[in-house]
Amino acid sequence: MSTFINRFSLEGKKAIVTGGAKGLCNGMAQALHDAGAEVVLLDILDIVDKSAEKMAVEGAPVHAVRGDLSKPETLEDVYGECLKKLNGRVDILLNGAGIQYRCPAVDFPADKWEKILDINLSAVFYMSQLAGRTMLEQGYGRIINVASMTVYFASVLIPAYSASKAGVAQLTKALSNEWAASGVTVNAIAPGYMATELTANMKEVNPKQYEEITGRIPMGRWGNMEDLQGTAVFLASDAANYISGAVIPVDGGFMGK
Repeated sequence: MSTFINRFSLEGKKAIVTGGAKGLCNGMAQALHDAGAEVVLLDILDIVDKSAEKMAVEGAPVHAVRGDLSKPETLEDVYGECLKKLNGRVDILLNGAGIQYRCPAVDFPADKWEKILDINLSAVFYMSQLAGRTMLEQGYGRIINVASMTVYFASVLIPAYSASKAGVAQLTKALSNEWAASGVTVNAIAPGYMATELTANMKEVNPKQYEEITGRIPMGRWGNMEDLQGTAVFLASDAANYISGAVIPVDGGFMGK
C-alpha cells in the first residue's frame, strides 16, 4: 500500500460517535471502524449494545455507552466512560446525535424547541468541549459535526431543527478558529435530503415539498447512509490535515442547482 493511501487509514485511531446506535450515524461509525478505528457508540437507545456487538464481529474493538445527551450535568461522566473504554485517548469525535419535530412555527411547542436545541446544538458544544480538552493535550484530534442543508437555507415546519443546525455550522467554525493551530481540526458534514427516520413522514406531511425537493436534486434521488461514509472517513483521516472550519455539503448536487 502506498504512503499516500495510508493517509486515509484510521488504523490505531480511537473514535466516539454520538447517536451511533442506528441510522446515518451508525453508518458513519461503521465506516470509521472499517477504516481501522476503535469505536465507542454513544446513544440513549437500548439497541446500542447490539449495534456495537454487530459492528465488532471483525476488526478493532467496538464499545457501547448509554447516555442522555440532553442532560449536560451528566455529560462529563458519560464522556469519562467513553474515554475509559478507549484507554484514555480519543482521536475522533463524530457529533451525530439529532432529533426532529415538524410543526408550524406559530404552534411549535416550547418543550420540543428546548429538547431539539439541547440535543442538536448544546450537546455538540459540550461533547466537543470535553473531547477538545483531551485532544488539545494530545496535540491531535478530529472533530466532525453533522450539520444539515438548513445551514444554507431555512425550510418550513422545522424552525428548531433549522436553528440548531445553523448553530452547529457556526460552532464548527468558532472551535476551528481556536483549536486548529493546536492540531485539532473541526469540520462539519451537511447532509442533503436523506432517506431516514427523521424524514420518513415528509412525503405524507408535505407531499408538494417532497416532490419539489426530489425534482431539484440533480442525482434524482434522496441520499442514504453509504453516501456519507467516504466524507466521514476522509475528515477523520490524515488526508484531511489541512481542512478545518469547513462545512461540506453531501447533497447529490442540490446546492449547485
